[in-house]
Amino acid sequence: MAIEITDANFDELVIKSTKPVLVDFWAEWCGPCRMVGPVVEELAKEYDGKAVIGKLNVDLNPGVSTQFGIRSIPTILFFKGGQLVDRQVGAVPKSALETKLKAQL
Repeated sequence: MAIEITDANFDELVIKSTKPVLVDFWAEWCGPCRMVGPVVEELAKEYDGKAVIGKLNVDLNPGVSTQFGIRSIPTILFFKGGQLVDRQVGAVPKSALETKLKAQL
């Protein structure tokens, strides 16, 4: 299951992670986010132990959302070694996210 990432735990779970991290920026009212959500959950199961997969609700966590200039959702950011290395804006097939995630492993 994807972990919940917040403004409070972002540094600990994402920046300080020794594994690649995928963060899904979403909101409950966002239709495309609901399409991407199950894909993110599948990736969380498949990459358990290899990568950190998390979801950040932009309505509840404006700090991190602002810090990374999130203007449209869903936006998925990929981090490695505490650095932003890739991003995907909008709903895309699982294969597109998996390709970007595998590139960080």
